[in-house]
Amino acid sequence: MPDTTATPSPIGNLGGAVLHRIFLQCSEAILVTDRDNCIIAVNAAFSALSGYTADEVVGRNPRMFASGRNEPDFYATMWRAINNEGVWSGEIWDRRKDGNLYPIWLTVSAVHDDTGEVSNYVATFTDIGERIEATQKLLHLAYHDPLTLLPNRLAFESQLELAIRSCERDQKQVALMLIDLDHFKSVNDTLGHHVGDELLQSVARRLQECVRASDIVARIGGDEFVVVLPDIDSAMTVATLAGKVQRSLAEQSHSIGPHSLYATPSIGISIYPGDGRDRETLLRNADVAMYHAKDAGRNNYQFYASRMNEAAGERLQMENALRQALASITPGHSPFSLHFQPQISVATGAIVGLEALARWSDPVLGDIPPTRFIQIAEESGLIQPLGDWIFWETCRNIRRFRDAGIAGLRVAVNISAQQLRHENLPQLVRGVLDCYDLTPQDLELEITESTAMQNPDLTLSILNQFSDMGIVLAIDDFGTGYSSLAYLKHLPIHRLKLDRSFVKDIETDPNDAAICSATVALGHNLGLELVAEGVETGAQRDFLSRLGCDVLQGFLYSRPLPAERIIEFIADHQAAGNR
Repeated sequence: MPDTTATPSPIGNLGGAVLHRIFLQCSEAILVTDRDNCIIAVNAAFSALSGYTADEVVGRNPRMFASGRNEPDFYATMWRAINNEGVWSGEIWDRRKDGNLYPIWLTVSAVHDDTGEVSNYVATFTDIGERIEATQKLLHLAYHDPLTLLPNRLAFESQLELAIRSCERDQKQVALMLIDLDHFKSVNDTLGHHVGDELLQSVARRLQECVRASDIVARIGGDEFVVVLPDIDSAMTVATLAGKVQRSLAEQSHSIGPHSLYATPSIGISIYPGDGRDRETLLRNADVAMYHAKDAGRNNYQFYASRMNEAAGERLQMENALRQALASITPGHSPFSLHFQPQISVATGAIVGLEALARWSDPVLGDIPPTRFIQIAEESGLIQPLGDWIFWETCRNIRRFRDAGIAGLRVAVNISAQQLRHENLPQLVRGVLDCYDLTPQDLELEITESTAMQNPDLTLSILNQFSDMGIVLAIDDFGTGYSSLAYLKHLPIHRLKLDRSFVKDIETDPNDAAICSATVALGHNLGLELVAEGVETGAQRDFLSRLGCDVLQGFLYSRPLPAERIIEFIADHQAAGNR
């Protein structure tokens, strides 16, 4: 530390030896000038902070430390406060001896003599660089996503507001793209959150590479990103960029450690001012369009249209009604019911099984087809409690059928992907079977092709436990998903159910006929029983029979019937067969 005592100091004029020691030992930097603003003394803290010794600055003007970052008006305001009020404090940038700039908190006070005239100016200051850096870090954390370093929701909302106001003034358009990664949750569930985090970082980098410098890319939560495109010419400009984003994310895999992952996007687009004149409306309508993209098969982009909002409102109404309906179930009452559709053996014409199908009647919405409410239940997470109710109710009715003298018929019930994620599902099934004094041979469990492909290791483990129990397992809607035959052949399944979409036009569409023929042959080669759904005509029955299909199910034989009527149908069918 420089020794300022080597230079004669006038500090003794300010109050004697004590003040002199205080001046020299003070931890804050102190600089004293005369009335003409000529430096007459500095302390050791000043030298340590600025790099200048007392000999190098005494006799010079403090402007030698000017950083060049402050305008003349700034200094004029500072001196006006000193002369009028006797003191000024504020943040200012100075220059060290080595040329580096640094921020200080400076206080300048005027000292008056006995006549009231200014005799000296005293400046005290401290380095606030660390404080400013900490503040900047806090601000960055407040406005940026710590994982991807993109602006977060708070920053996005602020920047979108600015873009809207600017384009409103200039009568231009702003586009908002809401991007959701398809099936991202399965990455976290199967490979771990650390892999999911690295995938999000890779997606963020690719998004930034796709857009212009003036565009805004932000992560607003989970696997949702937004891109704001200010000053666009037309919707075609947005469509071009959306296509670029889609190809960038979906066509090239993301290398995450040993994994090659694909992240297809569902993109919803809204445009100011046509789709909304404020931030909330634009974001809400982009969200509606994004869900429309998911409904359209995912990995695509959709522009908002007002009819989508109406559909979204209807969907929300139905989801709320479904939630209330599930909450209202009691042992003696349920807004849901089960219908049963018979399955007929091609070889004998006998009823060999039933499929349990859920029905829902709402006091406001009326009878709602399962094709609508099952999908909403799956998307909203309500399929778990609904699926549990269906399973318990199916077993209760199997007991009812047995008590009515109907034996030897398996009843098939669908198991959702969410139910399969619970490792204790086999224990639950055992408990329900014991509760109603049923055997595993009374039950058939159906899973869809897409469900079988989710979380393969856990699915295989649970299905093996069911098979070991003696429960028949079936793949439903076979041919409609994206399955791996190499994987499916390892599943302990006993039946393939040919989807009704292939059966519908089997007589007129050679492609459907070829698919059905190939599926039947494949199933038999794997030792599986083939069940065809949606059989409605005698011609379809005869065609499927010639292909070698084992079991048929559809309106040709019976519509799904409530429990009391299916008991009557089975009795009549058996009686007719005995005549």
